[in-house]
Amino acid sequence: MIIDIHTHTFPEKIAARALSKLSLAAHCVPYTEATDASLLSSMERSGVDVSIICPVATSPAQVSKVNDGVLIKNEAFTGRGLLSFGSIHPDLADYADELARLQKAGVKGIKIHPVYQETDIDDIRFLRILYKAAELGLIVLTHGGQDIGFPGVVHCSPRMMAHALNEIGPMHFIAAHMGGWHDWQEVPDCLAGTGCYLDTSFSTDSFEPLPDGYWKEGENLMLDEPSFTNLVHAIGADHILYGSDSPWSKQTDSIAFIRASSLSETEKTAILGGNAAKLLRLI
Repeated sequence: MIIDIHTHTFPEKIAARALSKLSLAAHCVPYTEATDASLLSSMERSGVDVSIICPVATSPAQVSKVNDGVLIKNEAFTGRGLLSFGSIHPDLADYADELARLQKAGVKGIKIHPVYQETDIDDIRFLRILYKAAELGLIVLTHGGQDIGFPGVVHCSPRMMAHALNEIGPMHFIAAHMGGWHDWQEVPDCLAGTGCYLDTSFSTDSFEPLPDGYWKEGENLMLDEPSFTNLVHAIGADHILYGSDSPWSKQTDSIAFIRASSLSETEKTAILGGNAAKLLRLI
């Protein structure tokens, strides 16, 4: 079983507009139309069995509406390979009630994005959310490190995540982008031994830049194979989850990178789906 722990889709009526805005900010080309249908087509081509959709609420007012859509989506796609996490915002006053609503409805976890939500991961507003999520048994998947669309802005460094985890204690925590996009040198010292998971999204394979000259030809912003493998072994292959960040990476290419790596076949199988299946309680 192959499980993609980190994907994005939008409602069809806003997908094109949202994708265009994000593409221009990141200066990169999306590989799908970021709709549920286009993600299912990508999954069929790449052999992905389950994709986890990770919505982000950029204001407190969006949270309830986003999560209403999550509940509808999860019911509509039961048994069809799509499963959505919920969303929460650090400034939402009734965050505890909203998290409880998601947990009661069977939602497996939530996605947060400290950069988009302009709040440090170890700020008390996020710490209280992490504490409640841990209490409810919810998975928390957070953007980690820098963001390609916000150069120089960091609200969730590996060091900040380590501080947050030390404050909260044991929980199901996933640090996206191999623990911190472009902050990978900090990851082993900060996150090894914390029990957190890393996902591989937008960290391993190349991306297609917009033809606007922003990204220089041949510039590679991703981990190469030796650096990726070393990071896997520093954290432990049993705590690495495959993620593509679709539509920003091709599922076929990100899977191929892992399959072609020097990791053992047992490690590859665990990363591509075994670890996620256990975490999501799908087996």
